[in-house]
Amino acid sequence: MSTNLTSSRVPSPKTLARWLFLVAFMVLAIVAVGGITRLTESGVSITEWKPVTGTIPPITDAQWQAEFDAYRATPQYQRVNGPAGMTLETYKFIFFWEWVHRLLARTIGMVFAIPLAYFWIKRAIPEGYKPRLLALLALGAAQGAVGWWMVKSGIVNDIKVSHFRLATHLLVALFTLGGLVWTALDLLALDKGQPRSRLSKLGTVALIMLTLQLFYGALVAGLRAGTAAGGGWFNWDTWPLMQGSLYPEGVDWALGAGHALLSDPYLVHFIHRWWAWAVVAVLIVVARKLRRTHRKASIVLHSAFGTQVLLGIFTVWSGVTLWIAVLHQLIGAVLVGVTVWSAHLLGSRRT
Repeated sequence: MSTNLTSSRVPSPKTLARWLFLVAFMVLAIVAVGGITRLTESGVSITEWKPVTGTIPPITDAQWQAEFDAYRATPQYQRVNGPAGMTLETYKFIFFWEWVHRLLARTIGMVFAIPLAYFWIKRAIPEGYKPRLLALLALGAAQGAVGWWMVKSGIVNDIKVSHFRLATHLLVALFTLGGLVWTALDLLALDKGQPRSRLSKLGTVALIMLTLQLFYGALVAGLRAGTAAGGGWFNWDTWPLMQGSLYPEGVDWALGAGHALLSDPYLVHFIHRWWAWAVVAVLIVVARKLRRTHRKASIVLHSAFGTQVLLGIFTVWSGVTLWIAVLHQLIGAVLVGVTVWSAHLLGSRRT
C-alpha cells in the first residue's frame, strides 16, 4: 500500500509536459521582448554581463550615472545617441528593456532548471528523456552566452550588433522552443500509452524551409533592411514592389555572391519577402495532409502562417511600426511551435 502511495506521488509524464509548455510560453514572451529590445536599440545599453548581480537594476543616482558613463563609451552612443542629445532619462528607457530581457532569460533558466532537478530526484523522468532534457538545458545556457556574444559586437565594433550574431541568437531561441514543444508532445503521447513521434520527410522539409525564412528575417532585422524611410537609405514602404519594381535596384555584388546573399540589405529583404511564399506553399501541403484526421491543427496552421504573412506586409507598409514589427516576430515564433506540432502529428500518423 505504501508503495502505491509513493508511486502515486511521482509526477506523471503529463505533468512534465505541462511544465515544458510553460517554459515554451515563456520563450515566446522573451522573443517578443527581444523584438522590442532590438527595435528600441536597447541591446547594448547594458555593457557588462553579470548573471547574478545584474538581476538588480541601478538604484542610486551614482549607480545610474556609472551605467550611463559605461554606455557613453560605446560606438552607438558616440556616433548616434550622443550627437542626438541622449539624456540620462532617455537612457533609462532603453536600459529598462534590456534589463527586462535579461531578467526574463534568467527566470526561464530557473523555471526550467529547478523543476528538472526536482523531477530528476523524484525519478519522474521517463526512460530516454534525460538526455533530451539535459540538451534543452544546455541550449538555454548556450543562449545566454550567445546573447552576450551578440551584445559585445555592438559594444566594441559597431553602432549595432552583428546581424549574423543576432540571427544566431534568435535561431537558438526558436530551436529551443521547437525542442520544448516536441518533447512535451512526446510526453503527452507517453501519458496516453502511445509511442513517440518521428519526423516525416514532409515535416522535415517544412521545418528546414521555415528555418531558412526565419534566418533571413533575422538578417533583415539586424541589417535594418525592413526600414522604410523616404529619402533615407531605403524606400520600401510598398508591397509587393520595392522601390517601384519587383526586384530592387542597388544590390551590390562587388564583394561576391556570398556577401550579397547574406549582407546586402536590398537582396536580403527581397529574399525574405519571396521565400515566404515557398514556405507558405509547403505549409499548405502540411495542412491539407492533416485536414482529415487533425482538422483543428490544420486550421491553426493555416491561421498562423496567414497571420504571419499579413503582419509582414503590414510591417513594411507601416514603416516598421514597433508594435506591428514585434507582433510579426512573436507570431513567427508561434508559427514555429505550430509547425512543430503539425510535424509531430505527421510523424505520429506513421506509427
